[in-house]
Amino acid sequence: MNKIVVVYHSGYGHTLKQAEAVAKGAGAELVAIDTEGNLSEAQWASLDDADAIILGSPTYMGSVTWQFKKFADASSKAWFTQKWKDKVFGGFTNSATMNGDKHSTIHYFITLAMQHSGIWVGTGLMPSNSKTAKRDDINFVGSFAGAMMQTPSDASIDEVVQGDLETARLYGERIAQITRQFKG
Repeated sequence: MNKIVVVYHSGYGHTLKQAEAVAKGAGAELVAIDTEGNLSEAQWASLDDADAIILGSPTYMGSVTWQFKKFADASSKAWFTQKWKDKVFGGFTNSATMNGDKHSTIHYFITLAMQHSGIWVGTGLMPSNSKTAKRDDINFVGSFAGAMMQTPSDASIDEVVQGDLETARLYGERIAQITRQFKG
């Protein structure tokens, strides 16, 4: 069985719900970046041992949170020795508006994965873009590069759109499938 880890930061809990959905689909372990942008030694070891790493952060001001950026900068220790080379990577994000510059966050994840010599996996999901589409449909936000979710800024954690969570779960399943193909 492959080991998959979801490493994420969540400011208000909405991205945590998305992380849980991705982890459910992937059969993954959740590793939360704390409010100061840190991981424990055990959490770093879990990432080092993983076959796949799924990155997650809300999109704040057009990119990842400062806590996620601190984690990414600290991952340079693994980069220097290429510890994460040939691991499978994916990523997800959430913002308050439909666009919200989420693609900048996904591109940040892709760049980080490429710096670690990783293998990026997109969603493999067609967008829900017909006239009959409903907000609760799978991949309504329409991303191919990673899972994107939109949650209004005044929405509670319980008001996260179920279609976005299902998109995240299916993305996790795809990452697990691709990981099995690459890692056996």
